[in-house]
Amino acid sequence: MSTEIKLPRLGQGMESGTIVKWLKSEGDQVEKGEPLYELDTDKVTQEVEADASGVLLKIAVEEGEVEVGHTIAVIGDEGEDASIAESPDGDSAGAAVKVEERAEEEGSPGAREEEREEGARTTGEARQEDGAARRPAEGRVKASPLARRIAREYGVDLTQVRGTGPDGRIVAEDVERAEKEAPAAPAVAAAAPSEVEVRALSSVRRTIARRLTDAWQAPVFQLTVSVDMTQALGVVDRLRELYEQERPTVTDLLTRVSAASLMRHRELNALFVNDEIHVHPTANVGIAVAAPQGLVVPVVPSAERLTVAEIARRRAEVVGRARDNKLRREDLEGGTFTISNLGMFGIEQFIAVLNPPQVAILAVGSTEDRVVVRDGGFVALPTMTATLTCDHRAVDGATGARFLQALKTLLEQPALAL
Repeated sequence: MSTEIKLPRLGQGMESGTIVKWLKSEGDQVEKGEPLYELDTDKVTQEVEADASGVLLKIAVEEGEVEVGHTIAVIGDEGEDASIAESPDGDSAGAAVKVEERAEEEGSPGAREEEREEGARTTGEARQEDGAARRPAEGRVKASPLARRIAREYGVDLTQVRGTGPDGRIVAEDVERAEKEAPAAPAVAAAAPSEVEVRALSSVRRTIARRLTDAWQAPVFQLTVSVDMTQALGVVDRLRELYEQERPTVTDLLTRVSAASLMRHRELNALFVNDEIHVHPTANVGIAVAAPQGLVVPVVPSAERLTVAEIARRRAEVVGRARDNKLRREDLEGGTFTISNLGMFGIEQFIAVLNPPQVAILAVGSTEDRVVVRDGGFVALPTMTATLTCDHRAVDGATGARFLQALKTLLEQPALAL
């Protein structure tokens, strides 16, 4: 009996994903658990495994944006019927689409009013280009929720967009393409030919924009300390000699020390969710990484239980996958605290933006020789500046100060944390 392969929900809040490419062709043999296609979500691009074994009888959606629950392929025995079962509404794979459309229409009063206005616009004269209708005959534009949201942001008229999704449905890529191709507004005065490169936001970039906008709504404060890194640098050098393959870094030691400090001050190892503070029992430390697709934060789970060498191995694996655009969903989930280190770029000090719903993030600058007073004289010491940003809804100033005090002590005397 054939099995319909539907787009899975790979994370909380996921509504749709974009099929990048299929790793199998129609007629190929597929084993359950074998990578079947690449999917781009708002968090990561990853390979999705097959739900069943058999022959890939039909690929219903070659590429593009698809809603969760939408049938994208059929797997079964060779020669078996590959048709997709119809829903009670008579729509085959579009049942999930209609459910989401109804949910969107029946949501807030503002959403219903917007849909009514859009329906009114589209019930007028049908616009055509190159002989092809721009909208379905029933007078309502079929578009995914994400496409509608992007259209509102860009000011794109959906009635002027050609849909490339199932049954002519407009998806996000269609809106972005239409925005790029829209004729420019007439210039007030003559100007030189523009060389501006317009780049549409990727799924990851849109997520970054949305989450950082949310972060600015939180009442935050910052605390800064300077740390004598003499002993810390000595420990890292010694660890590199002992673990040549892992090559531990200052970030790895900082991850281990931060985890130990979080276990002593668990108020910072927490998430602020729905006016509740969720304090976690283990320190799942995220490390901010500048990847080709944008800023991502792969997580080192239970870092307080790992050695610096084990953290270095884990960090190298996830950072490598991030830079190769091969991160897995589990690489990004469960973080309770984040470290952002720009010291390798020569940045002396900076303030990091919260990574919601986490209540704290640590920004680390470069380690540089600074002249300080020691035993009545002047001496140059390798010094690092660390700035902690806290969500004041969950963390008080004294609590954040005690965490930084513990972090400073453990970095200046690393043996206490190892």
